[in-house]
Amino acid sequence: MKNSIFAKLGQNPAGYNQTETKLIAYIRKEPDQAAGGTIREMADHTGVSTASISRFVKKIGFESYRDFSVALASYNQSRPPVDLFGEIEDADNTEAITKKVFAGAQNALSMTIQSLDASQLDLAVKWLTSAKRVGFFGIGGSSIAAFNAYHKFLRTPIDVISHPDYDIQLMQAVKLTPQDTAVVISHSGRNEDTLFVAQKLKENKVPFIAITSFANSPLAKMADIVFLSLAEEINFRSESMSSLVAQLTIIDTLFTLAGSKIPTQTQHVVDTMRDVIESTRKH
Repeated sequence: MKNSIFAKLGQNPAGYNQTETKLIAYIRKEPDQAAGGTIREMADHTGVSTASISRFVKKIGFESYRDFSVALASYNQSRPPVDLFGEIEDADNTEAITKKVFAGAQNALSMTIQSLDASQLDLAVKWLTSAKRVGFFGIGGSSIAAFNAYHKFLRTPIDVISHPDYDIQLMQAVKLTPQDTAVVISHSGRNEDTLFVAQKLKENKVPFIAITSFANSPLAKMADIVFLSLAEEINFRSESMSSLVAQLTIIDTLFTLAGSKIPTQTQHVVDTMRDVIESTRKH
């Protein structure tokens, strides 16, 4: 997670005070200068005291300013060139725009994989494979990811439910029990309808996994397990679009891990489905 430093800075904009916001703006604008300078130099450039800077780097997960600067320098070295990942300019041609969009997706995947914890993935897969029923929930753009998860997990022996209609999602949520598991997907983690579904899951003591981009969002705070889908924002394409790529890859990871835990049963379901689908095709 420390190498995904820009994603960390953007996770909870409402959680930073004015001084911290000033530091974030400086780091984003002058990443090389911030990485190469001392804490005293950052204080001089920003007008923020060294004590405040020290508290800030600890707040975002670093033990010292040196750890922070090393992580930032490492990130800067591995980051795609600005002309391949950044603001889309009026003069950009088709090739340039295409490269930036793909670089954004690659960047999202790179940041996301660094935030994933193997022990949390193992626990999530244990819940998914032992649950009586698994429900996938998402509103708006996140409904795409939720239905993709449903479509994937139909290929396993796990009993799964999902639906694009919000009212039906709500009814499905209130029928789940502590013997079931839910996966709730929301880029912002702040959608009121999604949070109401999550609230009903909590009331029914249903263990649930959240996939979101913001670690300090209301959804993340309610969930039992949180997987962060991280991305950086550029113009004309909100970070939620690259975040969707990360969400889908997290789901693919959970599906693959789940299938590997119950390989024989999963292969039987896959073979049966393949035969049925093949029988519907014209030869």
